[in-house]
Amino acid sequence: MIKLQILTKELFLFSIGCCLLLGCKDKTAKQPESSAKTEIEVKQPETKHSELKIIPISHATTVLEWKDITIYIDPVGGAEAFAEQRPPDLILITDVHGDHLSIETLEALDTKKAKILVPQAVADMIPDNFTPQLDVLQNGDTKERYDIMIEAIPMYNLREEALKFHEKGRGNGYVLQIEDERLYFSGDTEDIPEMRALKNIDKAFICMNLPYTMTPESAASAVLEFKPKEVYPYHYRGRPDVSDVAQFKELVQSQDTTIQVIQLDWYPEEAY
Repeated sequence: MIKLQILTKELFLFSIGCCLLLGCKDKTAKQPESSAKTEIEVKQPETKHSELKIIPISHATTVLEWKDITIYIDPVGGAEAFAEQRPPDLILITDVHGDHLSIETLEALDTKKAKILVPQAVADMIPDNFTPQLDVLQNGDTKERYDIMIEAIPMYNLREEALKFHEKGRGNGYVLQIEDERLYFSGDTEDIPEMRALKNIDKAFICMNLPYTMTPESAASAVLEFKPKEVYPYHYRGRPDVSDVAQFKELVQSQDTTIQVIQLDWYPEEAY
């Protein structure tokens, strides 16, 4: 009788153990299904802006990435300068000088899907095989490509001794409207009235190199007038000197702390 009770108890415990084991296995089997369901149902919140990536290449040469669109600004340096970059959808060229226009670079790059936006003086220098890809913009013209509105802004010299470098009407600076963010690339210019009159600029790329463009003081004066949210000094290597971008930053932020001055490495192979 005692043995029967012990045997019955052991069978009872064994039955409970089996149930627990099967229950655990059942939970384990169902858990991935639950996890998979959660991954499908839970969505990341949609953001108003797509992140814009700014990639400095050298001097005036810049790459922008927005969504699946890649923009080259003044591509020079040969294909090797863009070896790590996606092929361009848009190419913007500001002027005829060799630090902005490089036919050799255009011919070396994969540009078959790219629209190329240029002033007339640049179009006149580009080989005929690129003609179907060209959009020629004069100062004040606009063009929409890939949901990006591009406006050509004048760029020219003001100082008497520098007028020979950049005459009014030849080259373009550019304002790019990307969703509701506005970017300004100055090209080679001084602190001209058209720059000072700009409105609602989020990111401004401002040149400062002598004897060709403007001093840090002139650049700071213009920036303080049109008040972009962010300023990126670029194109600051002159001949023979390099402009003092630290001085530029101090001049701007000592008078307006709401303007953020951001220094990217435009000369990766140089000490400055």
